[in-house]
Amino acid sequence: RSNPNLYLHRDPELIPCLERLVQASKKVFLITNSPFETVDAGMSFMVGKEWREYFDVIIVQAGKPHFFTNNAKPFREVDIERKIFLWDKVSKLEKGKIYAGGTIDHFQDLTGWRGGKVMYFGDHPYADLADLTLLHGWHTAAVIRELEMEINKMNTDEFKWGVNWQQVLMALIEDHQNVEGDEARAVIEEWKKEVVTIQSSLRSMFNPQFGSTFRSHNNPTYFSRKLFRFSDLYTSRVTNLLRYSLTHSFYPRRGALPHEFKSWFV
Repeated sequence: RSNPNLYLHRDPELIPCLERLVQASKKVFLITNSPFETVDAGMSFMVGKEWREYFDVIIVQAGKPHFFTNNAKPFREVDIERKIFLWDKVSKLEKGKIYAGGTIDHFQDLTGWRGGKVMYFGDHPYADLADLTLLHGWHTAAVIRELEMEINKMNTDEFKWGVNWQQVLMALIEDHQNVEGDEARAVIEEWKKEVVTIQSSLRSMFNPQFGSTFRSHNNPTYFSRKLFRFSDLYTSRVTNLLRYSLTHSFYPRRGALPHEFKSWFV
């Protein structure tokens, strides 16, 4: 709490992003597992002391993922001056007040915000997004900071050349794998060794030990598969959406299946 600059990224576009939502009469809410004091320190650092003005509902100590499975405690209003929970029954969620605990069903009943009307951003595919999309029908967006670094790496000439040359070599190996003759077979083996070298080089560009967060050679990682299942969108930061209008619709790409003709997708 005393040094939020050591743990948080201050995004200069965050305030314009929140202001645009408010000006468009969008309802904005915050659901976090952290206590109010931690949230207040972090949000004050990123947005300013008046950060609460941007949110219609603020819920702390939510106990996710139990909040999304209705196994959490009932809502309690937080007295931030005395740092205690009030024991009065919460019958509505009011702007300007801080609440703790609660469940998603109670949240939806009190606000009327449910199903496809809601777009929820989270940074954890399991704790934040899985139950929301599978059980409650909310639209979900994953915030994955590593994505920014990986895209920057992928845009380098070294990476592009490596991927393209790898694809050329693999196509050559596939087309000529049944050639006869020792000299021809030796060439094929050299191509195979070069493919392995290129794959190792591409992998280490992202992380020398683990490679890419999103891809393992030609296939998505386990993390990617879960990310694609639980999120409608994924991005490196929420403010990337400032590049689009509030009525913009995102459509999934049609990818080629192994039995489909790849030229249909060029």
